Amino acid sequence: MNKPLRRVAVFCGLLVLALLIRVNYVQFVDAGALANDAHNRRVTINQYATPRGDIIVDGKAITGHTTTTGSDFKYKATFTNGPMWAPVTGYASQAFGSNMLEGVDNKILTGDDDRLFFNRTIDIVTGKGKQGGDVVTTLNAKAQQAAFDGLGNKKGAVAAIDPKTGAILALASTPSYDPSSFAGNSTTDSKNWVSLQKANNTNDPMLNRALRQTYPPGSSFKIVTAAAALENGLYTDIDAKTNSPVPFILPNTTTELKNEGGINCQNASLREALRVSCNTVFGKIGSDLGRDKMVAEAEKFGFNKEQYIPVRTAASNFSTTMDKPQTALSSIGQFETAATPLQMAMIASAVANDGKLMKPYMVSELRASNNSVIAQTNPEQLSQPLSAANAQKLQQMMETVVQTGTGKNAQINGVTVGGKTGTAQHGINNDASPYAWFISYAKTSSGSPVAVAVVVEDASANRGDITGGGFAAPIAKKVMEAVLNK
Repeated sequence: MNKPLRRVAVFCGLLVLALLIRVNYVQFVDAGALANDAHNRRVTINQYATPRGDIIVDGKAITGHTTTTGSDFKYKATFTNGPMWAPVTGYASQAFGSNMLEGVDNKILTGDDDRLFFNRTIDIVTGKGKQGGDVVTTLNAKAQQAAFDGLGNKKGAVAAIDPKTGAILALASTPSYDPSSFAGNSTTDSKNWVSLQKANNTNDPMLNRALRQTYPPGSSFKIVTAAAALENGLYTDIDAKTNSPVPFILPNTTTELKNEGGINCQNASLREALRVSCNTVFGKIGSDLGRDKMVAEAEKFGFNKEQYIPVRTAASNFSTTMDKPQTALSSIGQFETAATPLQMAMIASAVANDGKLMKPYMVSELRASNNSVIAQTNPEQLSQPLSAANAQKLQQMMETVVQTGTGKNAQINGVTVGGKTGTAQHGINNDASPYAWFISYAKTSSGSPVAVAVVVEDASANRGDITGGGFAAPIAKKVMEAVLNK
């Protein structure tokens, strides 16, 4: 072979070698990225080539599927009582993807999860088509209905937890949306999606307020401050007088911290201060304890950290850089303190569970199409914000709030209820719509089966704790009753 031909042969060999390397790289290295590329239409076609599995509540499917025509997507998802369950299910859209449980557990629902490999192999052998698995939730249908109906046309959210396990029983958010309205990829689905995006600029129907919206918690945060006082030994007797002058001047300032409604709070006991919600008492506690101790207690309850339930939640905020007057304000739920409704339900649940905070979760099992369990969630303790003895003292305080204080609207015949009301003013010069809060738990002879947090945005809200008791407490009561009467 002459020299020119030899060069051509070597060059062609190098080209073949480069081609082989590239093919193998694409097949074995790049395969995962290509398979998950949002622009790879084959992936989406494959997802909707077979019926999706279901999301289950109380043994019944709250999702389903239907066939489509005139499209290369064979099936699309359907949703029962879509607006009520949207904060749990999220959406699964041929055109716009998926979120919440539909997104987090998408591979289970489509049957593509690696844990379903054995089941897929059996289906191939037996001649069955690929089948999606099911997501079994911890939700309580009656509690969810009570929460959704209670919120009605108000803007707000409800979160309910089983304090003993951390299982989430209700997650409601209003206003809401129907995931079925854009589950396909037709012109109508697109119009519905665009309409919702426009609405998101006003009422935010697609915002999951229970998990993703943080609100100033106002006086409902005083439960954390009371826990900090007890845990750090600042006070041990909930009926003894506190060192709480009126007026209380914020440290390093000439600014008075005022109490609402002219209530008598001078040197009030912890029980009385919580019953009538004294700003001066709890602001002074935060000031006396200092930033570091208050931050440590708030973080034991879950602040400053995202939760995965398995859906990601927003992190509730308690400032770690505040000065002394800001610490006092933060201790009564003001300044930069902000919490999700789930976070506030976690606070109530920890108190109800004798100081143990269980990790919240809303998926109990993942199942294959033949109902075999491929994954199961076991209850797990997240932290211990306060001792059992101190938790029981705080229970007495919260129960007094409901018996004779601002939380009377949450009373349930024959059931012990503990709670804390609050309304958070916000905006420039507090001119925005206030947030009415109520956090609570119900307790029977066998312990507490439910803790609830309710937040309502309402322009007519006025005096803090009266508003929380008037707007939010009745909703919490209905949710607790739904769990107790199941």
